[in-house]
Amino acid sequence: MGARRYDAVLLVSFGGPERREDVLPFLENVVRGKPVPRERLLRVAEHYYACGGKSPINDQNRALVKALSAELAARGPDLPVYWGNRNWHPLLPDTIRAMARDGVQRAIAFVTSAFSSYSGCRQYRENIANAREQACAGAPEVDKIRPFFNHPAFIGSMADRVSDSLAELAGPRGRSMRVIYTAHSIPRVMAETSAYVAQLEEAARLVSERAGVGSWELAFQSRSGPPSQPWLEPDICDRLRELGESGIDQVSVVPIGFLSDHIEVLHDLDDEAATVARERGMEFARARTVGIHPQFVAGIRDLISERAEGGEERSAVGAMPASPDVCPVDCCPGPAMHRGAGDAANPAGAGRAGSAAL
Repeated sequence: MGARRYDAVLLVSFGGPERREDVLPFLENVVRGKPVPRERLLRVAEHYYACGGKSPINDQNRALVKALSAELAARGPDLPVYWGNRNWHPLLPDTIRAMARDGVQRAIAFVTSAFSSYSGCRQYRENIANAREQACAGAPEVDKIRPFFNHPAFIGSMADRVSDSLAELAGPRGRSMRVIYTAHSIPRVMAETSAYVAQLEEAARLVSERAGVGSWELAFQSRSGPPSQPWLEPDICDRLRELGESGIDQVSVVPIGFLSDHIEVLHDLDDEAATVARERGMEFARARTVGIHPQFVAGIRDLISERAEGGEERSAVGAMPASPDVCPVDCCPGPAMHRGAGDAANPAGAGRAGSAAL
């Protein structure tokens, strides 16, 4: 693919409420078109009310916009950074309209998801396409940056977070210590038609090697959907119970599937998982997500630059190749393409009572 001229960068994220009055309208946006019981929405709303009704994801995205803008100004390409969300203000269609008004003709989109799955990649591409349709005349073309699960900047910054987490454990580390990487669970039928699990395992392996971790495993959190539908397991809380019974007395939980410490990380790990671990006598530490780690922000700039320059080389480490710039037409199929996946195919869909997500 040849070099492409871009006028702007578009940060695309999930979104979250800013105040108590926003919580239910936000959740209604998330589940629009899905048969989620009202009682379920009210239960999940309590997780946001416990934080004052404001999701931390918005301020985290603002911080990322600021950090990335500074990185681009310092190292180039010097492009303005816009921000639009899937589910709450600033909504993606409004941001696309603002870009059109500002004369942006072609933008490159950074989506806050490192891994390939329907909800983490394809659905965001659909969101961008729908937002451009709603913006109508003058909407800029938008190219999405590839999944970056094995980009050296993501691996390096995540390894730093793991090392910091291990340093929080008071006792000597040995056979009784375990690092558990977590990511959002998705329906098994969906996982079977994406590289989600393989990419998570590869990223966890690479981070472990970089951080000097010898004993690690992968678990899942924030399970959604009806109990009758198989989702990726083991659940982090179930796994912690098993490890406690087997004599593990130190755990570091690493939310490698997330880029920021938002509600799902805070509730599902800092609250639920930490409680389970401590009830079983285990010392618990939780690694921070990459957030605005300087190496990670520099890596986003590098991803933008590699796409803009149009060269053949794509930065990646480990055994798996870099993801392609343009996803295959049939990759990561959506819920309608999966027999039996139903409305729970989106990790933000109907969920278990303990999850911070819907």
